[in-house]
Amino acid sequence: MTPFPDAVVIQPPTAVDASVIWLHGLGADGHDFEPIVPELGSNMTGHTRFVFPHAPMRPVTINGGYVMRAWYDILDTDLAHRADAAGVQESEKILHRYIDAEVASGIPSERVVVAGFSQGGAIALHGALSYPQRLAGVLGISCYLPIPAKIANHLAPANATTPVFMAHGTQDPTVPLRAGEQSRDHLKSLGYNIEWHTYPIPHAVCLEEIQEIGRWLLRLLGTSER
Repeated sequence: MTPFPDAVVIQPPTAVDASVIWLHGLGADGHDFEPIVPELGSNMTGHTRFVFPHAPMRPVTINGGYVMRAWYDILDTDLAHRADAAGVQESEKILHRYIDAEVASGIPSERVVVAGFSQGGAIALHGALSYPQRLAGVLGISCYLPIPAKIANHLAPANATTPVFMAHGTQDPTVPLRAGEQSRDHLKSLGYNIEWHTYPIPHAVCLEEIQEIGRWLLRLLGTSER
């Protein structure tokens, strides 16, 4: 089990041979996506550990400095200028420590998926693709690249061909669909193969999306015979 106490950890009923590290969105916590695990399918979840870290508490500028769980400060409504770079880098290190902990527990890095929603998805994209060892996959939901101008020089060769799944709501008022599309296109221009999905929903997830994510995770981490 991960040695970090600041996370919700769901252990499978059988021996662990894969891990999913899932980062929540702004103002939520590690419990936010805990309920989706049973919806992903027992063929995959029966042997996979899920780790849902809690983001640090920090003041968020766009919310009047109110202190909440956040992976980085949000400075502006303009997505091009909203991310606090120092906070992004700090959370990238936190993510890498969680991955390192899974590897230290005996899970090969290529059996670890990094996932995230909204702000957590931004860190998942930024941090997973810079991890120095090969990962199984990266899942970004309703999110965007937080520092796109710097990502090209930040990527790890080990994850140059790592599968990336991105999904977005077409009615999202918080992170507009165009922001997700621009991040998708930027990653494609850097050579990444992006599996892209849209759903007629706002800034949220839906059952169809969760089921598609479950099938994707199963392709990466499990087999139908499990």
